Amino acid sequence: MKNTDLQDYSHKRYNILTGEWVLVSPHRAKRPWQGQNETVNNEKRPTHDETCYLCAGNTRINGEINPKYTDVFVFTNDFAALQSDSPSFNVKDGLLVAESETGICKVICFSPDHSKSLADMSATEIQKVVFAWQREYKELADNPKINYVQIFENKGAVMGCSNPHPHGQIWSQSTLPNEVDKKNTQQLNYFNKNNSSLLGDYLAQELEKQERIIFENEGFVVLIPFWAVWPFEAMIVPKKHQANILEMNNDEALQYAEAISVITKAYDKLFNTSFPYSSGIHQAPTDGNENKHWHWHMSFYPPLLRSATVKKFMVGYEMFGSPQRDITAETAVKMLRDLL
Repeated sequence: MKNTDLQDYSHKRYNILTGEWVLVSPHRAKRPWQGQNETVNNEKRPTHDETCYLCAGNTRINGEINPKYTDVFVFTNDFAALQSDSPSFNVKDGLLVAESETGICKVICFSPDHSKSLADMSATEIQKVVFAWQREYKELADNPKINYVQIFENKGAVMGCSNPHPHGQIWSQSTLPNEVDKKNTQQLNYFNKNNSSLLGDYLAQELEKQERIIFENEGFVVLIPFWAVWPFEAMIVPKKHQANILEMNNDEALQYAEAISVITKAYDKLFNTSFPYSSGIHQAPTDGNENKHWHWHMSFYPPLLRSATVKKFMVGYEMFGSPQRDITAETAVKMLRDLL
């Protein structure tokens, strides 16, 4: 039975993966909106844009020419945030502390079709992207200088994406980034105490309750996590306890691709717009350890709140206190599930 108090009164929800809390204020969803409205751009893009640095056969900003690729294309980022040749150094001057950080950054074009997004691609087409993610994860993991591989996508100008061509990025580095470090600690502590997967046990509870499930197939579940921060935040979780994406076989890769297809298509239908989001895969570090405590998952953080033009801003209390949301996870999942 649903707890109606969670739908009517302010409360906190605990994020089991980070050890942090989110404030939920369902009564605030009724307040009128007089804030900023975003500009919606639903202009149809061409299948090939001669001015796009990512389109097949075009010249990138550094002078290199893209091959005339026909499905997925991966290359080293021309403006990488991490440098592979940075010297090793440590700076400690009283309370001023810094360390060198090295890494490799790549760009992955999902399709040669400039007009598409993942939501416009078939599950079979997305499976090719999944295969590319697996190849890149494996190649980077084999590099002794790389201890973590972060696969992510920023979709839409409102998320800071500077090029509308369907693409994502892969940043790999020598240490664990902050969010991954939190999840590593939480999952390890739980595994050591219970000898089971934190996310696996959570998923079993969600499947029993059926309150926040958007979609499931043989291998994967798409849900809105109980502790979601963003209005229509979603997570894809494998039913099997898998530490990283290399543990998927080809059939599971297609099931995963189907899950991505379902949630991205639902997003686009929600407000009849190409739905912006940041998505990312969190999985086991590549530090040479077994990392049995890890259960990989993919999260989607979309900023839209009430319509295609109203964005959720992380300001004020969120910046100085803790994350806060108005619409509950249960309300959001019903809106998305009704679109399937």
